[in-house]
Amino acid sequence: MCYHRGMKITFFDAKDYDIPAFERYGKEYGISFKFFETKLGEDTAELARGYDGVCVFVNDDVGAPVVEKLASYGVRTVALRCAGYNNVDLTSCFGKIHVVRVPAYSPHAVAEHAMALLLTSVRRIHRAYNRTKDFNFSLAGLTGFELHGRTVGVVGTGKIGRAFIEICRGFGMRVIAYDKFPSEIEGVTYVPLEELLRTSDVISLHCPLTEETYHLIGREAVEMLKKGVVILNTSRGALIDAEALVDGIKRRIVGAACLDVYEEESDLFFRDFSGHIVEDDVLARLISMPNVLVTGHQAFLTEEALANIAETTVKNLVSVRDGGLIENELCYRCGKVEDCKKNRSERCF
Repeated sequence: MCYHRGMKITFFDAKDYDIPAFERYGKEYGISFKFFETKLGEDTAELARGYDGVCVFVNDDVGAPVVEKLASYGVRTVALRCAGYNNVDLTSCFGKIHVVRVPAYSPHAVAEHAMALLLTSVRRIHRAYNRTKDFNFSLAGLTGFELHGRTVGVVGTGKIGRAFIEICRGFGMRVIAYDKFPSEIEGVTYVPLEELLRTSDVISLHCPLTEETYHLIGREAVEMLKKGVVILNTSRGALIDAEALVDGIKRRIVGAACLDVYEEESDLFFRDFSGHIVEDDVLARLISMPNVLVTGHQAFLTEEALANIAETTVKNLVSVRDGGLIENELCYRCGKVEDCKKNRSERCF
């Protein structure tokens, strides 16, 4: 197929649900994709030789060694089809490779999944489902608690955090929040992180993974938690020290945990290991606990979000190809991402 002003992109870590929308929008805008199931890393970067760019996801490796290889192959764009970018060495990319991302594909998809996990946990829906499949209609052990009037602490009040807050308010919950850069949100009280940890009945994480937020919920934080707290994480796995979480659950400090992400998920999630022995003892222990729910990084997975991801990614690539300001470019020079000292009036380089 011949594309007008075509652009060739190597698409790593491709799944069946990714391909239709990317092919549709790619055809519309003159972007051709070569789909590979393998993740991007030092051993697979060779697949990008001769292509204009690569399209990557959360568990692809775009560290300095990979960046150097990509640049030597003529790759000039890394298109993240996600919001997070902690897997990209932005400093190594500067001056060689433009990096774009999808800052908000569907905040409602992730926020709704977080609430679905919370409701499933506190009302024991998963246990009731398994029980009634065997025609066991006993209610023993299914007593939950109401969300109305409970305090939810939201860490990170970006688009997803705000969407989750709106859902929580609909349930009649009291909302407190922590964010390094707070903004005015009706009905929300910002508090120091320590106060949030000590007073929340439910804590939901919606912040990016940075050096400051790495193991935000670690051993020290666990000691501050209100006894019986429910912890939700639909953001990045390494926000939680998984071993500290296990310890907090064993000591009955953490009442329940609902995780859509996991610190060591890169070699596990998005793949079927149902016929294998998983060697990650911490994850195996978490999954075996009756008060822990784990989903495989699926919070984003809605039809609406997949379409938004594909459309935004393709338009990002078009802006790189056609010159001028690049939509959703990450700023490596000043490290402030969209809040660039160039005021987003021109390309970073």
